[in-house]
Amino acid sequence: MIDFSDIQAAAARLRGKAHVTPIQTCAHIDELTGARVFFKCENLQRVGAFKFRGATNAIASLSDAEAERGVATQSSGNHGQAVALAAKLRAIPAYVVMPNNVPAIKRAAVAGYGAEIIECEPTAAARDRTLDRVASETGAYVVHPYNDWRVMAGQGTAALELCEAVPDLDLVLTPVSGGGLLAGTATSVKHLVPTAQVIGAEPAGADDAWRSFRAGRRITDIKPDTIADGLRAIIGEKPFSVIRARVDDIVRVDDAATIRAMRLVWERMKLVIEPSAAVPVAALLERTIETEGRRIGVILSGGNVDLDRLPWQN
Repeated sequence: MIDFSDIQAAAARLRGKAHVTPIQTCAHIDELTGARVFFKCENLQRVGAFKFRGATNAIASLSDAEAERGVATQSSGNHGQAVALAAKLRAIPAYVVMPNNVPAIKRAAVAGYGAEIIECEPTAAARDRTLDRVASETGAYVVHPYNDWRVMAGQGTAALELCEAVPDLDLVLTPVSGGGLLAGTATSVKHLVPTAQVIGAEPAGADDAWRSFRAGRRITDIKPDTIADGLRAIIGEKPFSVIRARVDDIVRVDDAATIRAMRLVWERMKLVIEPSAAVPVAALLERTIETEGRRIGVILSGGNVDLDRLPWQN
């Protein structure tokens, strides 16, 4: 189990490497929700996503002996980019297992940072099996996208910055997939603002975290079906242990609401966010969560979008 000291240590490692991303507001969204909403813009982070925080913390904390044979991971895109760049900054090899259906922009970015890409079928089992093979063949250190304490601690630094900048929040909302961001966020928020709620938002078509949270155990036998390609992973064992202890709730939204929220943020805030980042915004706009009169922080998780395949285009 991570604690707040792990997140403080991660923040120290990230200083000078990761951006302290801006916090923005939108009067129109405040009017629609009846709340005062503060958006932590991790879409403006390096590699265009919060994932750079966790990958960099994990790789920066490796010993020279651990790092010399490189690092390996599996990713639908953003974590792969983050590992590739963090490895490049440390001048070590990176191997990234990617499903063969990921958006072209994410694949190109991973390759652009110098990582070697290994394709696999788009299932959780295939991703894990291929990663095991790559790690065995190369001897690379595995930096899992979410089932890693050091990755979770790095992700928690976004909420650390948010709570330090806006210390009187009533609620902090993040997307949830494998659970690393939500677990790290809950660890920061519950230490800095103990009275604030922490809630995860998930696509209805990939609701393993929602089901697991209510069952009190991990439910993994689902086949994700959602436009939010970054939220198709199954909740991890380590993040889930933190989520059970520190998160107040997980809610679901359908893809139609996610697309509406994504478009609204593009049009009104002039921010490019990807569908995964729009999921918690949709939860607010649909009033899936009580919003009236509350001060709410939302982590906009990423902004890597294939501009040739926008979800509102025919």
